[in-house]
Amino acid sequence: MNIEFISTEKAPQAVGPYSQGVKANNIIFTSGQLPIVPETGELVMDDIRKATRQSLDNVLAVVKAGGGDISNIVKVNIYVKNMDDFGAVNEVYDKFFNGHKPARSCVEVSRLPKDGLIEIEAIAIL
Repeated sequence: MNIEFISTEKAPQAVGPYSQGVKANNIIFTSGQLPIVPETGELVMDDIRKATRQSLDNVLAVVKAGGGDISNIVKVNIYVKNMDDFGAVNEVYDKFFNGHKPARSCVEVSRLPKDGLIEIEAIAIL
């Protein structure tokens, strides 16, 4: 098996003993992406829609760094701090994927790193 650790400046840098993503043969696994703006390191905390879009942008940046694009994403896991935000998250998610419909899970969690509002990870097949 060929394993490659993915790193890109277009997504937040890993803050622990993990990589932004891993490419194993033709499969890309992203680590969970908080809504951190890569250029500033700022965590989007004021708006779930903006936070969702930033997390999705970060996921896509990792997928692209591994050689894929949005059409290669087959599974998405979403972790939200408040399930009351589900409708807003869905609205942004739907626009982002624009008709592409990966399998998905969305769960409410009691707490996320840095007290983030949302964290998203994905699996892509090349």
